[in-house]
Amino acid sequence: MLFSSIILSVLPILNGLKEDKASNVASRLLNEKNSHTPVPLSDEQIIKVASLSNVNHFEYVLDTILIPRVVGTANHEFVKQFIIKTMQELDWKVESDPFEETTPIFGRLQFENIVATLNPNARRYLVLACHYDSKYYRESDFVGATDSAVPCTMMINLAHILSQPLKSTLSENDLSLKFIFFDGEEAFEEWGPKDSIYGARHLAAKWEQSAYPKDNRDGTNQLHRMDVLVLLDLLGAPDPLFYSYFKETESWYRQMMLAERNLARLGQLVQYSVGKPDQYYFQQMSRRGGIEDDHIPFMIRGVPILHIIPVPFPSVWHTEGDNRNAVNMATVENLNKILRLFVAEYLHLQIPMVAVRATSSPLLFLLPLLSPSRVLLSYA
Repeated sequence: MLFSSIILSVLPILNGLKEDKASNVASRLLNEKNSHTPVPLSDEQIIKVASLSNVNHFEYVLDTILIPRVVGTANHEFVKQFIIKTMQELDWKVESDPFEETTPIFGRLQFENIVATLNPNARRYLVLACHYDSKYYRESDFVGATDSAVPCTMMINLAHILSQPLKSTLSENDLSLKFIFFDGEEAFEEWGPKDSIYGARHLAAKWEQSAYPKDNRDGTNQLHRMDVLVLLDLLGAPDPLFYSYFKETESWYRQMMLAERNLARLGQLVQYSVGKPDQYYFQQMSRRGGIEDDHIPFMIRGVPILHIIPVPFPSVWHTEGDNRNAVNMATVENLNKILRLFVAEYLHLQIPMVAVRATSSPLLFLLPLLSPSRVLLSYA
């Protein structure tokens, strides 16, 4: 990724999906996504979603993929196959998007995006994305913990932890969840329009040319099915600061911000100082300058973007120091909880509820008087 002086607020109108007046299907999808609102969880539900953390699973996945994974190497193939197998074992439909492109230094290389979908029959998707390749350095082995092994692991961990409510809620819904693991985000020589975001450029162009429904000829394509692309990058270092970069998705940025504040209010964030404004990760500020990243090819085609990337970048960015030691697990777990809560509320996930037993929970002091409709949640 790279900072850019482009004024991003003007870009979404280029090839904008909103201009597709001729398409009834596109208009319907646009109306649905514009009218979509989250369903807020109760305090008890928020506490339950936060409590679902599985740090052992997270560390297992992270330690498995935290190796140099430059495109075209055996390590890259290993990580790709691990992601595919893991998502298949969670009963997601996994599709690969292989293609070749000419690169500096290495010439023609084979790339492969990974797209995992829960309920392929849904009309629309909340899309979470990251990149799984690591940057090439001739002089050293770069493992890219924050860039972007941690974001990949966060997505897999979310699918694992929320597996039950995701499947029970979304198996028949018109709105579901999709993951994209982009290949070839990193430049091989110098960041530029032809040496960076290889996978994102390929997939965006491919989906733009893929009609939806399959035999439709009115211009509606696979990009119209994306409610919002939530791109995760450079995550895992302590005390990140996030901002809203796009006016079109400010409401969803505020939802992410609200998720953090509700979790903090309920004491669910660790090593975190409640009530200190500078402690919040998600700042009540917007920035209209841009960062070049995997979202760009989708953004210029009109897909709404929520870019979760810290500014400033982690101090270890593109150095050998971006390794396991750079990962602050307290921060990562806080971000995992925020992301889980955001996804649960966006997708209206149904969390199983059971009655509270008077001696069963140390969290009762946090709760108001309970009625039959306000009870603690628990998985069987």
